[in-house]
Amino acid sequence: MTGFRHTTSSQPPAAPLRIALIASAGHPIAEPFAGGLEAHTWTLSAALRSRGHEVTVFAGPGSDPELGVVEMPLRPARISESARRDTSMVAAPWLEEHHAYLQLMLELARTPSRYDLVHNNSLNYLPVAMAPALPVPVVTTLHTPPTPWIESAIQMAPHCPVHFSAVSAHTAAAWRHIVPAATVVHNGIDTRRWQPGPGGDDLVWSGRIVPEKGTHLAIEAAEQSGRGLRIAGPVGDTEYFEACVRPRLGRTITYEGHLHQPDLCKLVGSSAAAVVTPCWDEPYGLVVAEALACGTPVCGFARGALPEIITPACGRLVRPGDSAALAKAVEPTIGLSRADARRYAEAFCSMDAMTRSYERLYRSVSA
Repeated sequence: MTGFRHTTSSQPPAAPLRIALIASAGHPIAEPFAGGLEAHTWTLSAALRSRGHEVTVFAGPGSDPELGVVEMPLRPARISESARRDTSMVAAPWLEEHHAYLQLMLELARTPSRYDLVHNNSLNYLPVAMAPALPVPVVTTLHTPPTPWIESAIQMAPHCPVHFSAVSAHTAAAWRHIVPAATVVHNGIDTRRWQPGPGGDDLVWSGRIVPEKGTHLAIEAAEQSGRGLRIAGPVGDTEYFEACVRPRLGRTITYEGHLHQPDLCKLVGSSAAAVVTPCWDEPYGLVVAEALACGTPVCGFARGALPEIITPACGRLVRPGDSAALAKAVEPTIGLSRADARRYAEAFCSMDAMTRSYERLYRSVSA
């Protein structure tokens, strides 16, 4: 559906915005998504375009062409052998990404009339550091806990001109020492694509399979609860997968692979509950929103933003790292209303709610 909703018929329609959306260069913005950041960028871009805005996505090679993508080719800079021998030489992938964002920001500085604003949805520091050179406002979404590179970039100018948003109140609070007033815009998912499922007997765990996501703790909780567990997601750390996940696979614990969205929706929707096991301060937790949209209640660790997202009506939280407590929470979680979980997802973490919030932010900074 294109266009905008209006509160009164006498209000003139708001003009569409021309938005440059800077995405991750390291992974394509395409299914199956490498992680929550890529999924979020895809959803936001599609939603903004459906509401009539002109969106240009700057992203890595292989991204979905339907998004109007301009690729940031990760061409290696021509570095001399002498420079490569310098002790400060960084890894080649880091340097390639740095080079790509540097080229992009210089190009945006040379095109003063093409966009109304730039939304930096990447984790790179250059869009923040070079924002003073751009002739249009820059919005940066804070997706992670504080990083030294972005903290340094914020301090490059006497007054950083960037307008910051944060994916949760938890994340905004983590950055408050250097970003006093980030606008909280919770991540949203397309509840038209993430449809309710019938439930089932097994538990589900989804996400990047890396130590900080705690897949092994989900396996422990499932085994102690007597329930099966189906695991889905990209293997982000092969050594961790081979040491801590693969040896535990069998008849009741299965790895379903890195699934495209329709297949992942079917998997999550046909599960009794989703287990979410962060071993770090999760800034948001997109897998929580996806599960709730499928009508699947969530049990997990009370860490990061999860206590902000999960309510007693749609999930149960236990002490971080306590797989035994998580196992005990499984049956109470399964007993929760799947309809309530779905209704909560529609109200709190839908794509429409997120997009309206970003539109209000865009209008305020570009006025």
